[in-house]
Amino acid sequence: MGDAMLELRELSKLYATGNGVVRALDRISLVQSPGEFVSIVGPSGCGKSTLLMLAAGLVGASAGQVLVQGRAVTGPRTDVGIVFQSPVLLEWRTALGNVMLQAEARGLPRRAAEARARELLAQVGLAGFEQKYPHELSGGMRQRVSICRALIHAPQHLLMDEPFGALDSLTRDQLVLDIQHMWQARERAMTVTFITHSVQEAVFLSDRVVVMTPRPGRIDQVMEIDLPRPRTLAMREQPPFNAYCRQVLDLFLQRGVLREH
Repeated sequence: MGDAMLELRELSKLYATGNGVVRALDRISLVQSPGEFVSIVGPSGCGKSTLLMLAAGLVGASAGQVLVQGRAVTGPRTDVGIVFQSPVLLEWRTALGNVMLQAEARGLPRRAAEARARELLAQVGLAGFEQKYPHELSGGMRQRVSICRALIHAPQHLLMDEPFGALDSLTRDQLVLDIQHMWQARERAMTVTFITHSVQEAVFLSDRVVVMTPRPGRIDQVMEIDLPRPRTLAMREQPPFNAYCRQVLDLFLQRGVLREH
């Protein structure tokens, strides 16, 4: 499947601990098409973040393969943008300076990169905050800067590891809308792999939702999300949206991840 952006083939990951070997992921197989938005949702400890690290080439697999556009990943990838739960900004750099950090590391032409950085900051509502330092920004603003930094080089593949997990619900809603807008503005030229604990976030953003089992992490079900785009917050109150969310929650109830008593 050489035209796939990301392919995971029978992927497993084991960690050695003081109490023996822990199997974080067990025989994961998944194909993600170019331009597709796929969310991975599951309980804590099911290997979601490990899966993303494997996809980025930041850790190696114990078994199986990671392929990007048909080529095996054998080390850290330079063709991706990565957003973590923590913004990881340099305190001595401004918002613009933090976004430009990646442009500088990649040797991008400064004038064009700075224009793009300013454009990205404006797209996430940070026009006028370019010269503010991280300590002058809210948590949501800092995460917006982190997202802009990940996008400065126009990656084909964006990996996001619970990027909104530490934010309040109102800020999360806005950032979900921002991500949808930025992804659609590129006419799906960017593939997004999104890790989240939030079932609503996963359904709202995704073309497909991958539901993971408790550890060892396996794929329990892959759901196609057939909802019109662009999606609105009001859509979350509609029966089709709630039916998808209920389907995921029912799986968690069946697996003992959730208990209603």
